[in-house]
Amino acid sequence: MNDNYLHSEITDKIIKAFYNVYNKLGYGFLEKVYERAMLIEMSKFGLNCQSQFPIRVFYESKEVGEYYADILVDDKIIIELKAAETLMQEHECQLVNYLKATNIEVGLLLNFRKVPQVKRKVFTNEHKKS
Repeated sequence: MNDNYLHSEITDKIIKAFYNVYNKLGYGFLEKVYERAMLIEMSKFGLNCQSQFPIRVFYESKEVGEYYADILVDDKIIIELKAAETLMQEHECQLVNYLKATNIEVGLLLNFRKVPQVKRKVFTNEHKKS
């Protein structure tokens, strides 16, 4: 466990759950299958998870959009799941935008492909505009 990372005790459990799911299911399924499996696996670690967490986007105090993050864990970590050939910059930007639009500071991008991929993103509240 790396104590230098914000919420590392939670992200360590999430990453273990990710590899447990990956080792059991492999790659090639749709993201929804992995999402459901991750919810089951993370509950074994005692994590409180909310699937399809709504994120409202505001511009000049007016709501301009709504998105859904795949999973919110313990009200502290947003997980975005992918089943793409490889993670792209667009995937990382999507996760960072979710962090910008919420008071959540840590996100994990988990890709279920032939070679599993994990990316950790942090956008601290001190950098967010009110």
